[in-house]
Amino acid sequence: MTPEAIAHLKRKCKVMRRLIAAHGPCDLVADTRLSPFESLVRAVAHQQLNGTAAESILRRFLALFPNRRRFPNASELASVGDDALRASGFSRQKIASLRDIAEKTLSGLVPSHRAIMKLGDDEIIERLTQVRGVGRWTVEMLLIFKLGRPDVLPADDFGIRNGYRVAFGLDEMPKPKEILAYGEIWRPYATTAAWYLWREADAA
Repeated sequence: MTPEAIAHLKRKCKVMRRLIAAHGPCDLVADTRLSPFESLVRAVAHQQLNGTAAESILRRFLALFPNRRRFPNASELASVGDDALRASGFSRQKIASLRDIAEKTLSGLVPSHRAIMKLGDDEIIERLTQVRGVGRWTVEMLLIFKLGRPDVLPADDFGIRNGYRVAFGLDEMPKPKEILAYGEIWRPYATTAAWYLWREADAA
């Protein structure tokens, strides 16, 4: 994240000023190499599973395409049968999500890597949450960790809520709307603020 983000947060919010001093420089770097299609497939694989189990499923999934050096595309996924996906470890519900990701990628609703760079955050959320099994939180994680968008505040995230609770000395978990209302002072650098709330939750 940029020095301008740190300067803005320190100037606007005394709590952020304390968190920045406590946790040091923000080292969040987005992995912008992945296409929206690949990011969504990987996100679905990770839903409700720990990282090790999800990566095992993805390895078996990739083994279905032995002649490819890179991640399969939507057409190739569409050509694989449900039984093969089940054998890779995907549940029926997740297979339905994968089918919808592939279909909506081929139709253009899920944009290409180049096209998504030209879209605003709200439009990306509106489009991608039309995909089966993809909620707002999943898209917000894509915006932060895959697209590097600077002004995302995932207020429904447990880590964000808990970090906010600890940072502000609250007795109870804050409501998402409370975080969003206060977080207006962090904009247009809410992503950096979110990173510090995650660090505060981890430290606690």
